[in-house]
Amino acid sequence: MNLPLYTVDPASATRFLFFTGKGGVGKTSLSCATALELAAAGRRVLLVSTDPASNLDEVLETRLTNAPTPVPGAPGLDALNINPTAAAAAYRERLIGPMRGLLPESALRSMEEQLSGSCTVEIAAFDEFSGLIGDAAAARDYDHVVFDTAPTGHTLRLMSLAKAWDQFLDASTGGTSCLGPLAGLEKQRAIYEATVTTLADATATTLILVSRPQRAALTEAERTSRELRALGVSNQQLVINGLFKTLCPEDGTALAMEQRGSSALAGASAFVSSLPSFAVPLRAVNILGLGGLRVLLDGNAAGEIDLPAPGDWSAPDMESLEDLIASIESHGSGVVMTMGKGGVGKTTVAAAIAVILAKRGHAVHLSTTDPAAHLARTLDGKLENLTLGRIDPAAETAAYQTEVMSAQGALLDEAGRALLEEDLRSPCTEEIAVFRAFAREVDRGKDGFVVLDTAPTGHTLLLLDASEAYQRELERQARSSQPESVLRLLERLRDPAYTRILLMTLPEATPVHEAAELQEDLRRARIEPFAWVINQSLLNCGSCDPLLQRREQSEHRYLTEVVDKYSARTASLPWQAQEPVGPEALARLATSSFHTALT
Repeated sequence: MNLPLYTVDPASATRFLFFTGKGGVGKTSLSCATALELAAAGRRVLLVSTDPASNLDEVLETRLTNAPTPVPGAPGLDALNINPTAAAAAYRERLIGPMRGLLPESALRSMEEQLSGSCTVEIAAFDEFSGLIGDAAAARDYDHVVFDTAPTGHTLRLMSLAKAWDQFLDASTGGTSCLGPLAGLEKQRAIYEATVTTLADATATTLILVSRPQRAALTEAERTSRELRALGVSNQQLVINGLFKTLCPEDGTALAMEQRGSSALAGASAFVSSLPSFAVPLRAVNILGLGGLRVLLDGNAAGEIDLPAPGDWSAPDMESLEDLIASIESHGSGVVMTMGKGGVGKTTVAAAIAVILAKRGHAVHLSTTDPAAHLARTLDGKLENLTLGRIDPAAETAAYQTEVMSAQGALLDEAGRALLEEDLRSPCTEEIAVFRAFAREVDRGKDGFVVLDTAPTGHTLLLLDASEAYQRELERQARSSQPESVLRLLERLRDPAYTRILLMTLPEATPVHEAAELQEDLRRARIEPFAWVINQSLLNCGSCDPLLQRREQSEHRYLTEVVDKYSARTASLPWQAQEPVGPEALARLATSSFHTALT
């Protein structure tokens, strides 16, 4: 499939540009490169990240805050991160501040507790996001606002919130919720409505779906396209990032990489042909800094693959995934969680671990907390001793609402039941329901092995951070005593004999540094990771393709960095010529070495 190269045309670019897609497909790099091109054409551009796990700072090599910051070396380009934690703090103060001195301290403390959950973090981030779109004065100094959006599940929720909150406000008659005084939300109604209108306006907004030439990423892009159209966002484009064509067709590794991409595109040809689609070639090095970003969209970047003089380097000591599985197996039961940036292979590695444990006779439950998960497709079949599950937010929310109304509604009068129903219509209820389901899955680890494919970093941290805030929210609502699974969750996550967390990364700057930040966050919560897994390495691949040779050399510093600086125990997995789908392929992945993976 021959696709035209992705280019930026300032004359036809809409004012608002959104880059979205599966985690790890290159949204940040492409949004940064696009903003840079627009600024180079003389436009005033604001680049915004709405991703809780943003790496905008690293790609731009500029320290950002939640206020527009000029990017050195790029006149006309400002950038900002919508920091969810800072946004939530500002949101709380905006609601509570006017009441200081008017209400007793006990009432103010109660309000602060109500606004301490992860749902408040999300609505606060959306509040700032919508302000840039729905408030005409907010970004009036800019010709274009370019959004580097969060991984797909978060993005869909973010965009749908505008309608969700409108519906919530329409149904609300007063009082408070876990978001605080409803009157405080009512003041935002006009901005939320303007945001919905602008997102659906093809003359104002373009949605760029970013994918890799990979089956899972293309499937996710197609699903996202369909769901965004249902939300009214119809002006869409598709960019296939990292398209590879080898200069050395006699090399098995290079040819397999090219054919794997071609096969994925052929399988998605109907979708790719259904909307304007473009390609960005695979580049030899990580895209960091303004120089790298300019290379990304350079249609004639062959010079980048000139090899540097080889230096002295020896590979650090790393284990196989099978070694880690043997240590996990020795405990007989417990929870295994794969965590890290989107697109690093969490689903595949979680499935491989589950398959090996099941094949060795252990009872294994494989599940996910990721709203954009692909577990069933990756497993692609049934296996003795292995059960498959998924935390479905809609189903969990409905069940939780029914449970609460059954337990508490009978104790209330008609007015009280109406208020309880109103509170349960808050989107915060979904956060609580999903959290309970997560605790329930972790509880199963006392009787066998539970392998959890967790969501991309930002969502996962919100889920883990919710533990104590969740307990306060339940106490506020005066609901029934909580299951043991909820009460013991933090204890179990902190117990290295019960829970083993694998931090997943690729041998590249951004996923390595994001995993390192996640490790620090976990340690602050007194949770120590079990090991790191470096996935899709080209180490010792022996390719004659100059681009792949350069990419292998660029891995060296990150392999060393992980082993020497971050991880007490590290496993590595080589790049696979065939995408590991199905029990047998997943079992081979767990036992693969750098000598066998490419044959």
